[in-house]
Amino acid sequence: MWFASDNWAGVASEIAESLATAAVGYQPAYGASEQDRTVEIHFCELFEKEVEVILVGTGTAANCLALSAFNRPGGVVFCHRESHLIEDEGGAPEFLTGGARLAPIDGLAGRIEVDRLRDAINQFDPNFVHRGQPMAVSITQATELGTVYTPNETKAIAAVAHEAGLPLHMDGARFANALVHLDVSAAELTWQSGVDVMSFGATKNGCWCAEAIIFFHPEQSKPMPFLRKRAAQLFSKSRFMSSQFDAYLTDSLWIKLARHANTMASQLAQEFESLDGIRLAWQPQSNEVFAIMEHPLADQLTTAGAKFYPWPPLHLSEHELSDREGLFRFVTSFATTENHITDLASAIRVAVANLDDH
Repeated sequence: MWFASDNWAGVASEIAESLATAAVGYQPAYGASEQDRTVEIHFCELFEKEVEVILVGTGTAANCLALSAFNRPGGVVFCHRESHLIEDEGGAPEFLTGGARLAPIDGLAGRIEVDRLRDAINQFDPNFVHRGQPMAVSITQATELGTVYTPNETKAIAAVAHEAGLPLHMDGARFANALVHLDVSAAELTWQSGVDVMSFGATKNGCWCAEAIIFFHPEQSKPMPFLRKRAAQLFSKSRFMSSQFDAYLTDSLWIKLARHANTMASQLAQEFESLDGIRLAWQPQSNEVFAIMEHPLADQLTTAGAKFYPWPPLHLSEHELSDREGLFRFVTSFATTENHITDLASAIRVAVANLDDH
């Protein structure tokens, strides 16, 4: 009953095979191999335009170095209050950008509200040196709450950012899951909707250690080779990252893996809707399912071996929780099976029965 995180899942067999192939023989180091060139072509074809590709080892590095390319003295990045950048990067954005600050923007369901973003940006007078300078806007796709931005919603945020002369960054740690849910092209969901740079995640979707920074305007990537080297993200044996992406992007493997994860999330949500003692917080739009239940039930499930995470109270929410209730996150992955879901549902039924008896 493994629902703590898609990071807990292993590696898809196709990715493992590609890594094994890359382990044989010799290839030029530091991103100069044919394998690296092949991956760059894959990304250009995927996004239907020339893009600059910077491979790094972690999502944290991808997010922070992407923003570093746009930093300025006193720089401020606008992102959702509950975004990964603010809640789960351990100060890395501030550190790796050289001192940029993160300005939280509110919005229901993990999505930035356009009017709130506009108001926040307008608070910065370019002639008032004490407050610093806006430098970028960042959105998460899919969001930390498993919801997604439609292309039109992204366009609206991009319009506000660009009007202020700011680039729009997309944290795409679960980009594949959002893409599958919306059933649009990668181009439509990114640069055609106004995204300037993105962190393209693959580790959560079947890879081992594979993240990419994608610049949709290659000229904006000029500082990246030096920023990546300074951040210790220039891997000598880079073919082990590019070999993963080669398999990942071939024959739409990345879409197949994400579609399976999303399907499992939908099935899990259906189970929750049929069970006593637990209810959906909202319908999942990716591979994250959020549910509300009482803490004693959560404790019983944990004792029974279920792996999931309690979620902190939301700053803005449409739900009112009692003192006994909490919000909990369940994440599916390419490795989730129907048996995992039925086992969890059975564990919930047993736990509810035990609590009723007492």
